[in-house]
Amino acid sequence: MTPGFVVIRDTTPKTAIPRGAVVAMGNFDGVHLGHRAVIEAALQMGRVHGRPALAVTFEPHPRRFFSPNTPQFRLTDEAAKLRLLAGTGLSGAVVMTFDKGRAGTTAQDFIHHDLIERLGISGIAVGYDFHFGKGRVGSPSLLVSEAPRLGIEVDVQAHVDIEERPVSSSAIRMALAEGQIGDATTMLGGPWFITGEVIHGEKRGRDLGYPTANIRLDKNCGLKHGIYAVRVGRGQGKDQVRINGVASFGRRPTFDNGAPLLEVFLFDFKGDLYGETLDVAFIAFIREELKFDSVEALVTRMDDDSAIARAALAAAPDAFPKLGVVG
Repeated sequence: MTPGFVVIRDTTPKTAIPRGAVVAMGNFDGVHLGHRAVIEAALQMGRVHGRPALAVTFEPHPRRFFSPNTPQFRLTDEAAKLRLLAGTGLSGAVVMTFDKGRAGTTAQDFIHHDLIERLGISGIAVGYDFHFGKGRVGSPSLLVSEAPRLGIEVDVQAHVDIEERPVSSSAIRMALAEGQIGDATTMLGGPWFITGEVIHGEKRGRDLGYPTANIRLDKNCGLKHGIYAVRVGRGQGKDQVRINGVASFGRRPTFDNGAPLLEVFLFDFKGDLYGETLDVAFIAFIREELKFDSVEALVTRMDDDSAIARAALAAAPDAFPKLGVVG
């Protein structure tokens, strides 16, 4: 966790921005191992020169701006992304609003106005495939060619492969859509997680002996419907309490086949969680969502699911995303 992690926005006065910082630039959806290589390059550059290291990222995600009507499964919303970035050792993040004005800014203007004049950077790290500026003309090679004249250092990171497969946000989305939690965890460098508020449900779980904390996920969440071993974080920072559990994500075909809902049963826990915001980390996929012929058959299977979840969690005692505190 990074104490004093600061967030710089378009409205932040220029005088409040640390001059001479090193930046890691990218969209950073998921903050996966490829992103972390870029971040570590910026951190190392900062250590060598005694400079703070910041992330430069964009909100909303540029895909949402260019394709507003196309559903976008984001691995991390802005808040989750910032908490993950705060857990890397960076001193802060620059969140640039991606709107019509920024989309129309040329790569050269972005470099000179945003990076040099406003942020006053001394170095930058990017991934090999990161592009920016109007028409995505800006590239790592452009930064490298401009570096001597601008007096900045540029580090371009190659792609990160796992078993000869490139790590990417799209590959992680596909893994989550297929229930391949182990693959997603490996590419992310830690479990994928969501954060949400506990809402009131139908209270069926109480009658079944499995009272659940219900969380509505983003409507574009592409996680495979099914049963998962999960680890829940209650609170933030050093005071966060971790609780093991089993969760169902889906439409509850045995009952109503309604809108997708995440229902989390916490092991060895009693208490009222309504209105609380929880972090839910997905540790293992247990099975697909099924329709049962009777409530008794469902409860028997839930007992089995709980035993499998406990075993999976015991085999991953420390599995949880490394999150920092923002602000």
